[in-house]
Amino acid sequence: MSARDEILSAIRLRRVRNEPRPSPYHPAAIDGDLVAQFAKRATSQAAEVRHLSSMDDVPAAVADILRGRNMQAVIHLPPGSADEQLPWQSAPGLTRGSSPPGPDDAALALAPYAIAETGTLAYTSAPDTPASWHFRAGLEIAVLRSDSVLPHLEEVLAKVKARGEFPRTLNLVTGPSRTGDIEQTLELGAHGPKALAILIIDG
Repeated sequence: MSARDEILSAIRLRRVRNEPRPSPYHPAAIDGDLVAQFAKRATSQAAEVRHLSSMDDVPAAVADILRGRNMQAVIHLPPGSADEQLPWQSAPGLTRGSSPPGPDDAALALAPYAIAETGTLAYTSAPDTPASWHFRAGLEIAVLRSDSVLPHLEEVLAKVKARGEFPRTLNLVTGPSRTGDIEQTLELGAHGPKALAILIIDG
């Protein structure tokens, strides 16, 4: 008997016995502050996390992150992005670019949701939030409002569904891109950014 036959036979036997179905899955409750839980999980996945008082503090924080990493003072924003309305004049010397970022560039993206359980950012794709933006840059800087942090993936999916038509893609980002496929050695930047910084707007 082949492995396939064994599996199908086991399924048929289970049906004949009329065994009870497993109980529905219920995610474990998360105690305490969701934002603190998210920040802890994200930091454990090699993401840099900063807390800001308001959206007006984003340009200065972006400039500081780029200086700290000795990167060119250029941040790439998707054309038509809401981030274009930030007070960029408060960060003199910082240039905004609208062209797709490359592996040596930094890109900014507004994360509509985040998952406290895993420290994951959830991005819905749209014309002004292209999915490719999260895979091209060497450094991704995510802007996240504290009230957008939800306990589990299930709540994120419910929120997205409630908005109407489901987006073409929903990208889940947990820390910088990485792989251990080559000789089981961890490599960052395998299929996306080598670094991830998250700016949490507490105000």
